[in-house]
Amino acid sequence: ACAKGGQWQKALHVWSVMSEIQVELDTIAFSALISACEKGGRWEQALQLFRAMIQSKVRSNTISCSAVISACEKGGKWEKALQILSRLVQSGLELDTITCNAGISACEECGEWEKALLLLSVMLHNLMELDAIS
Repeated sequence: ACAKGGQWQKALHVWSVMSEIQVELDTIAFSALISACEKGGRWEQALQLFRAMIQSKVRSNTISCSAVISACEKGGKWEKALQILSRLVQSGLELDTITCNAGISACEECGEWEKALLLLSVMLHNLMELDAIS
């Protein structure tokens, strides 16, 4: 609910309370929190949550990965966005259209057209559905 409303403050408060009472978050909860921060333009908090997700050994998914990449890109931190995408590829996470598009958007922001073309070729090679962004 916080993610759809872009209410990142409430999302972070929920995370804080859950951490205090030692409730373990799952993939869906982390993804919703990261998405709320992304929609609220809070790349630092989105990245912090993504790191906490990894440290908690919670498996990331398309939503969490795309949201953190998009948050960094929107915050002008395209280097971080591309670093995250690179780590995801190295970790063996299966990329999808949404995640690749988030990476392509980050490449667009920094003029890294060669990397954008590489992502596009990965999409074509894996027979991913292309859209207006890709």
